[in-house]
Amino acid sequence: MTIYIKNMVCQRCVMAVEQILKSQNIDYQSITLGEVEILKDLDKAQKSALSIQLQSIGFELIDDKKSQMIEKIKNLVIDLAHYSNNQLKVNLSHYLADKLAYDYKYLSNLFSEIEGITIEHYYIAQKIEKVKELLVYNELSLSEIAFQLGYSSVAHLSNQFKKVTGLTPSHFKNIQTDKRKPIDKV
Repeated sequence: MTIYIKNMVCQRCVMAVEQILKSQNIDYQSITLGEVEILKDLDKAQKSALSIQLQSIGFELIDDKKSQMIEKIKNLVIDLAHYSNNQLKVNLSHYLADKLAYDYKYLSNLFSEIEGITIEHYYIAQKIEKVKELLVYNELSLSEIAFQLGYSSVAHLSNQFKKVTGLTPSHFKNIQTDKRKPIDKV
């Protein structure tokens, strides 16, 4: 049985959920971003206790199918933008349709209806957050960042960055204020 968890966006989140499952003596097969494969169905008391513990650290069990699909889309996009070192070999729509085994038009309409933005805009926002992270670390040049994130050129990255943030990448790098958003708040 698969349970879906909202706001689970990084490896630390996976470790936190793993600790909760162990503390609740819930046997599981695997944990990935937003999903846990448990070995036995949970009764109401177990589900309630799990839900309370998850909420205490900012997570939420997701029961309805539409919300589960939105969370799957978000987690695939977050994984792609933040954790995948592979360049996307096909366009985003084909990637999501293939991974989720649904028509992209359905996924796109559902996402836009629930989230109020397109999947593409969500993906761009996630990529820009990754660019911010890399700029703050100051280990890569803008050219290296553009290449790593699959931008066709530094100019394309810079234009997209300015469109989203209102700042050029170099100006962003020089300011010393609160620069980044948590991934689940993008």
